Amino acid sequence: MASPKESTAISNSNSDLHSASFVAYLRSNDFREQTMSDIDTFRAETRAWLEENCPASMRNRSFHWEDAHQIYDTDDARQWLKAMAARGWTAPTWPAKYSGGGLAPAQAQVLSQEMSRIKAVAPTSGMGLAMIGPTLLELGTEEQKQRHLPKIVSGEVSWCQGYSEPGAGSDLASLQTKAVIDGDNFVINGQKVWTSGAQYADWMFALVRTNSDASKHEGISFVLLDMHQPGVTIKPISLISGSSPFCETFFDNAIAKREDLVGELHKGWSVGKRLLQFERSGIGGLSGGAKKRKPGEIKRNDYADIASQYIGKVDGKVADSAVRTEILNHSMLERAFQLTAQRVMQEASNGKTPGETTSIFKLVGSNLARNGAELKAKLMGTQGIGWQGEGFDNKELEATKNWLSSRAVTIYGGTNEVQMNIISKRVLGLPD
Repeated sequence: MASPKESTAISNSNSDLHSASFVAYLRSNDFREQTMSDIDTFRAETRAWLEENCPASMRNRSFHWEDAHQIYDTDDARQWLKAMAARGWTAPTWPAKYSGGGLAPAQAQVLSQEMSRIKAVAPTSGMGLAMIGPTLLELGTEEQKQRHLPKIVSGEVSWCQGYSEPGAGSDLASLQTKAVIDGDNFVINGQKVWTSGAQYADWMFALVRTNSDASKHEGISFVLLDMHQPGVTIKPISLISGSSPFCETFFDNAIAKREDLVGELHKGWSVGKRLLQFERSGIGGLSGGAKKRKPGEIKRNDYADIASQYIGKVDGKVADSAVRTEILNHSMLERAFQLTAQRVMQEASNGKTPGETTSIFKLVGSNLARNGAELKAKLMGTQGIGWQGEGFDNKELEATKNWLSSRAVTIYGGTNEVQMNIISKRVLGLPD
């Protein structure tokens, strides 16, 4: 992978791209050795910086995404975020002009590997980085990028999603939340549901109906709105896992500015679909989940460790042969999935997130996540179904919570059934 300097030279030397000498240089050992040397230097510098700047309390921590807001509400977490954001490393591959890190893919991969090495918690997370940020980078105006992206990088602003409604879940295009143009504003009335993290969010990206006379896919617009305004009411929804990450959100003459319309008026369905592809790529492992291991690095087999603890070992192996087979089969599927995701991202043109094929990774990744959580709880036996009490340790209680909440992975971001429909129509080209 070329360094930023080399990448610039390549992009600025179009006349040389087809010259035999230039192509020969790219294929030469000199080019490869120089590139590897640059990466090795970047790795050493990154490792030293992380060791110095990542607080001990932000390493080797286990928490569920539903509780992330608690993890980040500490002085150490704020210090970690400030340090990483100053380098743009909260969004390492975003352009520097939007406060991103401007790293080449190979450098971003090294950063990810070095953070994994010290088990560093990501300095921030959420829909700003994973969903609306990439969407604005690709489809937003320059003014929208300058206004919103730096605040996502710094962690100053958090985002939530306004898509699903009580009568428009899997059939999202049936949404009825209306936005009427009034001068320089959209006046919004209606209801959204399953708005993850709405009670903590500063802004929402939402699909709203701006033309009731058009076909349901054509009369939708994609807008951004401030959550801290009169006319926005949020009610958390309690889940079986015991937490309330999801909310109902009600709009009563809420306002979105015309300058925060993303894409064309009445043409927001295409913007909304592209954002879902970014979301599904994250759930399906095409972003953070597609990390390369360093040469020789071995990932610990959590399933085997759990089985050894709760079932026991014989001759250095998990005692039950049927359990060994189940662990092996699931681990092979996980590894094959990781390698496939890695290959797809390497082959993607210009590093862009793929289109409809993200539904394949969402479908398979969701099932693997659900099955993996179920397997871990199963390996613990009765200790893997504890809810509270002194008879269970934190790991066992977390396994129960993950097993329950993992059922939702096959629903949010588009149900398994929706993904199979997309795959059949858009990927395989099957008739309706």
